[in-house]
Amino acid sequence: MPPKKHRKNNLPDPLQEGIILMDTQKHKWRLGPMIAYGGFGLVYLASPCLDVPIENNAVHVIKVEYLENGPLFAELKFYQRAAKQENIQKWMKLKQLTFLGVPVFWGSGQVKHLGKSYRFMVMERLGEDLQTIFERQGRKINSETVLHIGMQVLDVLEYIHENEYVHGDIKAANLLLDYKHPHEVYLADYGLAYRYCPSGNHKEYQENPKRGHNGTMEFTSIDAHKGVAPSRRGDLETLGYCMLQWICGSLPWERNLKHPEA
Repeated sequence: MPPKKHRKNNLPDPLQEGIILMDTQKHKWRLGPMIAYGGFGLVYLASPCLDVPIENNAVHVIKVEYLENGPLFAELKFYQRAAKQENIQKWMKLKQLTFLGVPVFWGSGQVKHLGKSYRFMVMERLGEDLQTIFERQGRKINSETVLHIGMQVLDVLEYIHENEYVHGDIKAANLLLDYKHPHEVYLADYGLAYRYCPSGNHKEYQENPKRGHNGTMEFTSIDAHKGVAPSRRGDLETLGYCMLQWICGSLPWERNLKHPEA
């Protein structure tokens, strides 16, 4: 069941480290320490080895939200519909790719803890996000690296667009390096992913000023400013703005934004 829309998203109370979660496929996962939080969810290290303490080099994570929150439900539906590993492998073979930066989805489920209901999703562990690297390097990334990143993101966008989805929130904070191979870049966080063409029926272009300016303000596409639903061209436009910022350090309109984080 989808979450109820009238409930406000909020950060959940932490789950107890060491508890065992069972996903919908009856696979069990041991919950490790929390390593991140943000938006509306928490991220924990995890392991399928139930009797062994989880080390810092664990290769799985579990994302947790309250059951009534929306972003993790939307992300889960994206992975179930569009990002099954067998489909990704077929696509890579067709396109002769050795890498495609869509994170590996391992499972999902629901759990009750101390009277509260949670939704969880098990993913492969990724490394640093590009925003952290961008800030650490003085808000500049060399053009060769930017082109390398851009090409990898374009591969991901071609795949998800072909599978009826747009990402809707491309930015450095949602681009994560592989945990062991930092030259590989993943496009993560599909909580705002939008199914623009369900069952092959393209949704109509429609401007709605009441819904304008959604998303990360400095990277908002022209369509989004007009209140149009997320689109393929909007993803590409936003990627272009990101690449320009990484090379130049800032975008021309950033100084005019009073609350760019909104």
